Amino acid sequence: MASDPDPFVFADWPPALSDEQRAELTRLATTYALAHGLLYLPLPDPAAPPAPAPAAAPQSAIHAPLALLPAPFPRALFAGARRLQRVYNVLYARVALDAPFLDAVMGALADVDDFTAQLWRSWRRLRDDAGIPEPLHLGLFRSDYLLHDVPGAPLALKQVEFNTISSSFGALAERVSGLHNYLLAATDYYGCSPHLARANLPPNRTTATLAAGLAAAHRAYGVTGAHILFVVQPGERNVFDQRWLEYELLEKHAIRVVRQTFAELRTSAALAPDRTLTVPAPGLPAPVEIAVVYYRAGYTPADYDGAADYAVRERLSRARAVNCPTLALQLAGGKKVQEVLARPGVLERFLLPAGIGGGSGDEGFGPETFTPADVAAVRASWVDMWALDAPGGAARAQEDAAALVLKPQREGGGNNRERAAWIAMALIAPPAGTGGYLVRAGGEEARRAEVVSELGVFGWALGIQVDGEGEEGEEGGAWLVRTKGRESDEGGVAVGFSVLDSVLLVD
Repeated sequence: MASDPDPFVFADWPPALSDEQRAELTRLATTYALAHGLLYLPLPDPAAPPAPAPAAAPQSAIHAPLALLPAPFPRALFAGARRLQRVYNVLYARVALDAPFLDAVMGALADVDDFTAQLWRSWRRLRDDAGIPEPLHLGLFRSDYLLHDVPGAPLALKQVEFNTISSSFGALAERVSGLHNYLLAATDYYGCSPHLARANLPPNRTTATLAAGLAAAHRAYGVTGAHILFVVQPGERNVFDQRWLEYELLEKHAIRVVRQTFAELRTSAALAPDRTLTVPAPGLPAPVEIAVVYYRAGYTPADYDGAADYAVRERLSRARAVNCPTLALQLAGGKKVQEVLARPGVLERFLLPAGIGGGSGDEGFGPETFTPADVAAVRASWVDMWALDAPGGAARAQEDAAALVLKPQREGGGNNRERAAWIAMALIAPPAGTGGYLVRAGGEEARRAEVVSELGVFGWALGIQVDGEGEEGEEGGAWLVRTKGRESDEGGVAVGFSVLDSVLLVD
């Protein structure tokens, strides 16, 4: 492992580039992106006539927003986040298996959050139906972190959130990693920094990792030739991120994919008496059997056009097909669950064996066990958080208002009406003065800006509960980086406020 000649200083990043060097790196980066599928569909032209059909072939594409230089992350913290992903994968698989826990935490929000209520009530109806066995849970997860830099304490990584549904941008992030390796090989970044070395650019195999989870669920379903259904948003601009997964499934696992929206599935999705799910596939004379339902839509109320689409989600959940995620696993990703897990003794119950530090290893959580050191590492990744409806919670939030952020229990929480649906979280303080060169989607110039970079670590877990048995199979280690200017309060890459980035390991 190569070591850098001098300790890294975040405020000194990025290194200086001349206008000519920046222009050449931008030219090389954008052409690489266009040649290697690092793409978005462009925004529709409001003056153009509507497309003839939902499946109309795209006429053009633009490169995704990207960073010219990778984002610095301490080597030890990056390695720690990758190790921690295994613990998180198992933790959330176990949470999804604990119906009483989720009922107590998320069911209690049904009166104050409309979206949570729809999902939880659908899940409850499935459990009340004696003909629907406990489903096989597949989670493709992403744990998001920011660097936390406060005086008098070592630099740390703190978790922003844990995503259990539609964890996107993994395939494109892998291609940004390839882009930065290409720029280093092609230009040596003009010798602008000794930190920009091959040994400091870690490999990224996100596409293969996520496809492996989907393929594992397909094998568990056990029908050769069955398809995977991608449930997608209409007019999806981030279609290439999804297509790379589709190509990996076909080329490496011989699994075919069919894509449909909730609106299409209202009439196309059919359940046989034995709960076999079939949908039509373009160009084929008969519907195809579905082994796995993979949701790239359904994570926000905007994805459901009224009761008909919630009914589609429940119909898909009744199928024998493996849902990614199940309703339970999606509910497990709520902010409220994260807050409750942070309370004394709760995390220990899910992770530690019976008789050790509050563990209860006899609750059907499977053979995987962890240590108090694992629990401490998870807790160290969290900032202080509490519920507004806790005793004194609102008053404490008012007192500490300048040092915290209020989070809805789910992302995009516009329908939350009461304190119970809000979480107070201490602010994360990324290193000040760190910069980057950012190129917007379809843009031609790299703009230097002070930035914040968020690391996301991917993993998957395939879990089943039969007569008390727990999850089986989990993987981790793939990652992405999203970088945004400090002046932006928005985190969504697809709306143009952020760019896709990769990791530069520093010491």
